[in-house]
Amino acid sequence: MSYKFSRKVVMLVGEGDYPVMVYNYLMHHGINIDKVIIEKPISTSTFLKRRIKNIGWIKVIGQVLNRIFIVPYLRWSSRKRFEEIVVEGNLDSTPIPESKILRVPSVNSDLCISALKELDPEVVGVVNTRILSGKTLQTTQADFINIHAGITPGYRGWHGAYWALVRKDLAHCGVTVHKIDEGIDTGRILYQDTIAITDKDNYYTYPYLQLVKGLPLYKRAIEDMLNGNETHDTDLATTEDSMYSHPTIWEYITNRVLLDVK
Repeated sequence: MSYKFSRKVVMLVGEGDYPVMVYNYLMHHGINIDKVIIEKPISTSTFLKRRIKNIGWIKVIGQVLNRIFIVPYLRWSSRKRFEEIVVEGNLDSTPIPESKILRVPSVNSDLCISALKELDPEVVGVVNTRILSGKTLQTTQADFINIHAGITPGYRGWHGAYWALVRKDLAHCGVTVHKIDEGIDTGRILYQDTIAITDKDNYYTYPYLQLVKGLPLYKRAIEDMLNGNETHDTDLATTEDSMYSHPTIWEYITNRVLLDVK
């Protein structure tokens, strides 16, 4: 059964097909999205400078090499598997109507904050954006909800499924839907579930498996917020609290050869 709500749901998203698939899933399953606020991507130079400051230039070089050489190969070699996931998960990448879109420099920009104040949503769904500032979070009384590709708090940051497999932690290879606070994937857990990995899956397809499993949870969390019924499901939550980043090219090759983690 699907539901229609009169209260406003707004999305804050980055560019790419992942947020578009989230939007289409929600719209197809009875959650009306009033507006999609899309932030402009951060420039490559700014991104790299920040990343180097945080983790060092050697690791950043390794991550860049991984993006240049490994990821394109995995995308090409797993194209059939990707299509299977799209079909099986009913993922829809039909572009969002322009009438629904507001483009902003950043989710933390004055333009975005003004838009949130004017829209006054009940729920804000966040997908693939920069870290939201306290000012942005305090702009409205809305619940900000994120779909995270990992089981928190043990797999915060990037590529939670990949790192869980590297650690042979299949029990925590999954996805989390959580409320957003000022930390990085540290907000109150709403729902979590694990994913099933096949021999055809790899670093490129894991996030889409997580998306397919996470979308019904995301929809349920939004319904909960709209109905004033907040769930706090921590059965899968880890006792360890760790942050992960993109693997370097040498980390990926080592893990593939020695651990058979694709």
